[in-house]
Amino acid sequence: MKIINVVFISVIFLMSASCSTISAQSPDGLSGFSESGKASFYASRYQNRKTASGERFNQDARTAAHRKLPFGTQVRVTNVTNGKSVVVRINDRGPFVKGRIIDLSRSAFKQIGDTDLGLISVKIEVI
Repeated sequence: MKIINVVFISVIFLMSASCSTISAQSPDGLSGFSESGKASFYASRYQNRKTASGERFNQDARTAAHRKLPFGTQVRVTNVTNGKSVVVRINDRGPFVKGRIIDLSRSAFKQIGDTDLGLISVKIEVI
């Protein structure tokens, strides 16, 4: 009887672990993930609209959209031209324009580049 209870509890634990939410830090298996490409920033018209994660978009927050990284993933985005970097949290999906790898909130983009440029070359790293 004790063995059955242990097996049952183990199965319940494994099932609940597979349904857990993503932590705010690097999800297992993504630590060290990096990618290079172009970054853009959200237009003002998206302010207060719901993101794919259900949050309201806030252009003053340090958030970003990525096509595949889980919501809550912390990413360091570095401008390869000037070496400046910012840490953002993934809370949306996108960008869906060829060649772009991440969409940043306006404030995050402004911290590492000139918003008049619209696009900058970046390297992203999961931390």
